[in-house]
Amino acid sequence: MRHAVIHGTRLEVRHIPGAPELAPLVFLHEGLGCVAMWTQRGRDWPQQLCAATGRAGWLYSRRGYGQSDPVPDVRGTPRTEGFWHVGRHEPDYMHLEAFEVLPRLLESLEIRSPVLVGHSDGATIALLHASRHPVTATVAMAPHVVVEELSIRSIEQARTAYMSAADGNLRARLARYHRDVDNAFWQWNDVWLSPAFRAFDIRGECSRIEAPVLAVQGVDDEYGTLRQIEDIQRQNPSAHTLVLPACGHSPHRDQPEALTDAVSRFLAGWP
Repeated sequence: MRHAVIHGTRLEVRHIPGAPELAPLVFLHEGLGCVAMWTQRGRDWPQQLCAATGRAGWLYSRRGYGQSDPVPDVRGTPRTEGFWHVGRHEPDYMHLEAFEVLPRLLESLEIRSPVLVGHSDGATIALLHASRHPVTATVAMAPHVVVEELSIRSIEQARTAYMSAADGNLRARLARYHRDVDNAFWQWNDVWLSPAFRAFDIRGECSRIEAPVLAVQGVDDEYGTLRQIEDIQRQNPSAHTLVLPACGHSPHRDQPEALTDAVSRFLAGWP
């Protein structure tokens, strides 16, 4: 297992070799994800995409996820130390990841102008980062640019499933992937269900992205509607959109071949 140390915090990192002359793919996971969860259902989609595009890949687990160091007081009083949230997350947690943590991680890995490939929260972080920092392109899968009632209902259902005592409950399934499963779950669930998060809106930041954008959404996404990628294109008319049928919140799991083909074609024209 590899780690990068960002201001005293160890973050789990995985590297996939590829052509050094091509901008590498940097994968940003979902709200309950981590490095290991990209390979669920027996598929290693990051490896498949790297092979299809010839590009190297980097994956990392955000603080509190996978094998990365935990948030010290994840359900405690909201507060920060430097740019790290050390208590309960606040609505700017994805902004801090995009503007503070990710630039330092890329610098430590000697990565310049990557292709960001984000899923869910990771897609939002990718869009935010691209609004301020140089990237070759951004692939945003099931992004959240505004908060929808559908998202809130599904996240409330996730909380119920996590606290259930039934065999095979969500907590038990997630515990296979996270060193501290409660750290992973509550940092995400608490902030999303907080009243202050209802005002979350990054449409303005999307209008400032200059690099190419591919925004992907499944028609059966239980955490967001097609409004998410439609709003991206309204703010950034040059953005490409891809709507996948028979696809829920995880296009790389539900439609991996179609997604790989679409991303490969999208990136073919970019160095």
